[in-house]
Amino acid sequence: MALPKVLIADDERHIAEGLQMLLAEEGYDVDTATDGRKAWDKVSKGGFGLVLADLKMPKMDGLELFAQMRESGIDSEIIIITGKGTVASAVEAMRHGAYDYLTKPLDVERLKALIPKALDKYQVKTANRELQQRLESLTKYGDMFGQSDVMVRIYNIIEAVAPSSASVLIVGESGTGKELVARALHNKSSRARGPFVALNCGAFPREILENELFGHEKGAFTGAINEKPGAFEQADGGTLFLDEVAEMEPDIQVKFLRALEQHAFRRLGGKKEVQVDIRVVAATNKNVEEALRDGKLRDDLYHRLAVIPIYLPPLRDREGDVRLLAEEFLRRFSKDQSKDITGFGEGAIEYIETYRWPGNVRELKNSIERAVILAKEETIKVSDLLPRHMAFDETEVHIPIGSSLEETERQLMLKTFAFTSGDHRKTARILGVTQKLLKEKLQKFMTETVAAG
Repeated sequence: MALPKVLIADDERHIAEGLQMLLAEEGYDVDTATDGRKAWDKVSKGGFGLVLADLKMPKMDGLELFAQMRESGIDSEIIIITGKGTVASAVEAMRHGAYDYLTKPLDVERLKALIPKALDKYQVKTANRELQQRLESLTKYGDMFGQSDVMVRIYNIIEAVAPSSASVLIVGESGTGKELVARALHNKSSRARGPFVALNCGAFPREILENELFGHEKGAFTGAINEKPGAFEQADGGTLFLDEVAEMEPDIQVKFLRALEQHAFRRLGGKKEVQVDIRVVAATNKNVEEALRDGKLRDDLYHRLAVIPIYLPPLRDREGDVRLLAEEFLRRFSKDQSKDITGFGEGAIEYIETYRWPGNVRELKNSIERAVILAKEETIKVSDLLPRHMAFDETEVHIPIGSSLEETERQLMLKTFAFTSGDHRKTARILGVTQKLLKEKLQKFMTETVAAG
């Protein structure tokens, strides 16, 4: 990869040309400018990683050049060349972001040492900016969809963490896509060609979970007619994803912690240690502080797993992503079901963005799939999207005892809105309110859904 170019801006031509020859011998691509205006004309076109600018130049001095670069968003590093009488000005420039300064006569060895460091800083800065721009423009990252600010932050964390071997703990509600994050970490890592093994710790009773984790030797217990490798062995050279890790019994947590720290374990009934090279990514939908306080999750295991903690936000906190996900699921399931469904009917998107989706992305996905299967028209109606618990009788609203008046109002309005297939006028008439009030309430529900944590 070619190094970024270096620009030397000095009105003393012999200094500019001398530095150009010196740096060219060091392998740098160097250009020169004999006044500040010419330097600006060149640097504004891009391509320069570093500018060596004399503090005193005609038409535009080094400080003015630096200020104009920053105002224009040009990230090139700058080293100020100054005489002994103007060092204070150069130091002030460093406070505003200049990389360093050199005094005349120039210390050539110091200059040679500074330049690669300054170019390294420029390249890192450029790479980070390009990555941020790429992530901000994404609607799809791995198997995840979303371009909200909170999801872009998740993508950034994955990009930063994936190349390391550090353990990761993903915390988030059910249905938020914790396994998708784990797979993205695996696929972005140097282990991508190795296995990705997923195990739900909450799906097995204690005895079976230990066997699933560590495997067993032949004859370890009644019915063990063959040896069986566990998840630790299966994930050797790759990534082990353990979902609902807080569901492990305390004694299993102790064995699991030892295996993590030693990179070794024993199969059930085994006498020898099995060495493995794995990265562990764990997840839980529990409140971690409560799990630690109640003893459901050991402190030492938590700290070993949460070297890098990632909080995965619920769908209600992902502003703008609900529509994006709904449209993607509609496209996907319409194709799977060979149905020509063109989009969402009147009021359907408003309903989707207003409903709180307690089951998060999983619930939204299942609802869209069900709506596509059941749809009899070319568009999805609000009634097609009703959650299962509301779909038994479209003419009734079932409000549990203990619900607040606000929640009762929410359910009544949403169910009636769904019953009328998103017809504001008819909904307002049934409820005995104005269309203006109805729309204000639906907007309020939508705002609360986004703001709720």
